[in-house]
Amino acid sequence: LPDWLNSDLVPCSDNVLQLDVTQCFPFADESFDYIFSEHLIEHIAYEQGLHKLTQCHRLLKPGGKLRISTPNLEFLTNLFRRDRSKLENDYIRWAMQTFFPKVDIFDPTFVLNNFVRNWGHIFVYTPRILVHSLQTAGFAKIRPWPLNQSGDTHLQNLENEQRLPRGFLELESFT
Repeated sequence: LPDWLNSDLVPCSDNVLQLDVTQCFPFADESFDYIFSEHLIEHIAYEQGLHKLTQCHRLLKPGGKLRISTPNLEFLTNLFRRDRSKLENDYIRWAMQTFFPKVDIFDPTFVLNNFVRNWGHIFVYTPRILVHSLQTAGFAKIRPWPLNQSGDTHLQNLENEQRLPRGFLELESFT
């Protein structure tokens, strides 16, 4: 993202800092006004995620804000309902065609397994568990926002919706 300090475990360019979020962050306390994390916390164990959140809390200046976007486990379980929405059915159809083109049955079981096993997800959060984790890490004012929306202009339009077909990232994620 332009004007942000970007980091990754395996940097893709010289403009990206190498950072392992399971370790202590190499920055002084209260160094940042904002931290944004998109689809990362689900790739590490729960305890490591709690460590990451604690480190984020340590790095934020007073009044600083953290924005986390992550898959929602409730999205996956909702795919098993009989009264799925058109968007949910479209998501299942897309996932089946993309990842299981030779399978001749339309079933969310394949989507769930692919979502967890093939995408490297270790611990997929529900909103309730993420809020609990944030509180445990020291955060107090926790508010959900729709994808790419926020009451703070610095935290708007950050999520990369173009990486999936229209509407799918919003369907599978929460912030």
